[in-house]
Amino acid sequence: MASLFTNIRNKIIGIFKIADAVMRSRAVGTIEYEVEELDNIFGIMVLGAFIGIPSPPIQITMELFPLMEKELNIMLAKVLTAHDPLGDLFSELDID
Repeated sequence: MASLFTNIRNKIIGIFKIADAVMRSRAVGTIEYEVEELDNIFGIMVLGAFIGIPSPPIQITMELFPLMEKELNIMLAKVLTAHDPLGDLFSELDID
């Protein structure tokens, strides 16, 4: 009888461990998504003049440009592949 309770307890503990791992994974995924969106908002704030959004003062923009190197490279890559959306899809999927 004691082994039955021990077996049930171990299974319940296993279920809670799996649930904990799933919740932690979702939390990390959510945080990664939030960071990516904050990067996008930062890019729009700094480079907003290109799409008609009022930008911050030029002194602040010039100080932030070195931090925007990754976003500028992504923007230029998007412009270069804008005429070929299928090629852009294959480049994202890393298909040769």
